[in-house]
Amino acid sequence: MPADINSMEISDFIRLGFDQRASDIFIKPGSPPSMRVAGRIRKMDEYPSLTEADSRRLCYNILSHEQISRFEHHPELDVAFTVEPIARVRSNIYLERQQVAGVFRIIPIEKLSLEELGMPPVLAELCKTRQGMILVTGPTGCGKSTTLAAMVDVINKSRQCHIVTIEDPIEFVHQDYDSIVSQREVGIDTESFQVALRAVVRESPDVILIGEMRDPETMVVALQAGETGHLVFSTVHTPSAGETLDRIINMFPPHEKDFLAMRLATSLRAIIAQKLVPTVDGNSRVAAVEIMICTPTISKLIEDTHFGEIYHAISEGNFWGMQTMNQCLVKYVQEGVVTEEMALNYAGILTELRQMLRRA
Repeated sequence: MPADINSMEISDFIRLGFDQRASDIFIKPGSPPSMRVAGRIRKMDEYPSLTEADSRRLCYNILSHEQISRFEHHPELDVAFTVEPIARVRSNIYLERQQVAGVFRIIPIEKLSLEELGMPPVLAELCKTRQGMILVTGPTGCGKSTTLAAMVDVINKSRQCHIVTIEDPIEFVHQDYDSIVSQREVGIDTESFQVALRAVVRESPDVILIGEMRDPETMVVALQAGETGHLVFSTVHTPSAGETLDRIINMFPPHEKDFLAMRLATSLRAIIAQKLVPTVDGNSRVAAVEIMICTPTISKLIEDTHFGEIYHAISEGNFWGMQTMNQCLVKYVQEGVVTEEMALNYAGILTELRQMLRRA
């Protein structure tokens, strides 16, 4: 007999998902509640398919009257909330065929360390940087926020400084340890990214985390902050270091590109590009990471806009802690963490990875 959906609230499904290490909960009419586990959708077949009323009730369950009113006038709404004591939840409520639906991203309150995430030691070294810009890149849902939270946590526990985050919405909540952390949420604590970024340099920050590089104005302010003695973290939705640099440069008109490349060469400290790859047992995922460190060689290539040559420099930069996505995937295959087939699905350059696996 199907479980009683009427006795459930969205927090109950968050708890179920948390217990099964799910990354997302899906609520939509016409299907049972579902969760994403190790990258795959798993329907909770013990529950009946949701009616429109069920879906609306569950999604509205976490909204205030003001948020419901806003949603009914503009039918997409981002909301973050906490299910104590286990998780923060980043949710998007939307209309699907004129019916209310929602996706709820589960973010464990207890942050994992860089070591627990399986990140290379060079990321902890990067946290000692005092100024410049560090970018974490990759597709949506690849763990960028998790990596950044772990890096901020390293700084929070090892330095006496002021960390300011500007996020939409706030995901990981940081307590004050050796540092103090001011977290500002767009739409609640500040009107917009642009308004918050104009004010942030007057808030005596040492470290600034910008949730996402969305436009040229954000990029310019981040560069200025990195050039004036601050350490800036942010994210970009790009799959590799070279493509990240292309994306940034192409945000700007042609006559500004040479000057921007010179500023990037001076300010950029590292690009960390990551993907989450299913493990051999299919029950979890591991972060495959490309790491570009701005050595003098890399900085010169950026200044000259020779982005196509950066990949080769990364592949030969093991001494500095650099690695390409393919080098990381080959290591995982050799260690038995992921299968060859899965590695090929997530390859940086497919033909190169095939050759590397044959030689391994």
